Amino acid sequence: MRTLTTIGQLKGAVGQSVWIGCWLNGKRSSGKIQFLQLRDGIGYVQGVVVKSEVEEKVWNAAKELTQESSLYVKGIVREEPRSQSGFELTVEEVEIIQLAQDYPITPKEHGVDYLMDRRHLWLRAPKQRAILVIRAEIIRSIQQFFDERNFTLVDPPVLTPSSCEGTTNLFHTKYFDEDAYLTQSGQLYMEAAAMALGKVYSFGPTFRAEKSKTRRHLIEFWMIEPEMAFVDHEENLRVQEQFVSFVVQNVLKHCRKELETIGRDVGKLEAIQAPFPRITYDEAIKFLQEQGHEIQWGEDFGAPHETAIAEKYDRPVFITHYPTSFKAFYMKPDPNRPEVVLCADMIAPEGYGEIIGGSQRIDDPELLAERFAEHELSTEAYQWYLDLRKYGTVPHSGFGLGLERTVAWICGLDHVRETIPFPRMLYRLYP
Repeated sequence: MRTLTTIGQLKGAVGQSVWIGCWLNGKRSSGKIQFLQLRDGIGYVQGVVVKSEVEEKVWNAAKELTQESSLYVKGIVREEPRSQSGFELTVEEVEIIQLAQDYPITPKEHGVDYLMDRRHLWLRAPKQRAILVIRAEIIRSIQQFFDERNFTLVDPPVLTPSSCEGTTNLFHTKYFDEDAYLTQSGQLYMEAAAMALGKVYSFGPTFRAEKSKTRRHLIEFWMIEPEMAFVDHEENLRVQEQFVSFVVQNVLKHCRKELETIGRDVGKLEAIQAPFPRITYDEAIKFLQEQGHEIQWGEDFGAPHETAIAEKYDRPVFITHYPTSFKAFYMKPDPNRPEVVLCADMIAPEGYGEIIGGSQRIDDPELLAERFAEHELSTEAYQWYLDLRKYGTVPHSGFGLGLERTVAWICGLDHVRETIPFPRMLYRLYP
């Protein structure tokens, strides 16, 4: 049984003869030398096959290889500063596992629908692989940030008896003899967990049955939702900007090669350092009106509005104190101005829109009961949530970050469909 070395381990094997398991990404030939572009899922390396230095069967096997064929390669590790990995292999042996026939994704241009129908194969492309590596680093950094600050990871249910925010954009299913819905947020459950554990966060899938086809929306996406007891609106904002700064700087530290592969301007990411600028909803409305946008106080912002505001800054910007009228029922009104709530949306630069929404939550049981009546919410379905204000209520705040939109921004992508391995969109459930 041969022992395999990964491409990521070649640095410690210079001058040695090693076996790697890999796929052929591509190849070229110059007469008596073949150059094999090999990948093993961890990295890329070039294998050099010199006809005069190998047996004829090795030369012929290399010549027979097609794009995405799988193989074992034995070779001597050489330093090569010009290569992406910093090394190359002088090939000694080639053992074909399978010859791939007519691989459907070629170096020529393909349409998006063609590639999405073959997403299971498109993931192998260098850019798509790099995006998934960056996504994994973002996830690792998110968990590190909260774990180092004594947050406890809590998993909310995916099946719920009601909507978190009283909306109707829900996926309905039957739960035996009852109605149930796929979750659109774990926030309410995180509030319950915060009353037990102080500082918590959830990390899981959420679902929105919205018939939207914009470049910012997916039907299924992942949310990170922290909730913090004894934390007010101001402290909530500080946590958010520290959090996003931490994640971006970690990506810069650990994913330089991947950022280079996708062509990301890292200078724009290097500017992402807390603190972030803040403007109120009032100030945002005034600015937009001065820029010629037809929007009035009391209306929510759309993508063009968020983009116009974000263009003023080189880092995310908070828009705070939105009108109570169109925000969620659980948001705490400003004590000095009850027509607005203690909330904020974090708008990413470069036109990527809202990546975080958060607020201080209502902790007054009487006011929450009033909100339930105003929004015509079922007290029976939400009795457990009302209980949280009945038994030891405290000031508390939280927020939710959408992972895919954040990945799109950090990677500089045109569409969120490339931020998740198998996207679910309005007209896409395959593969």
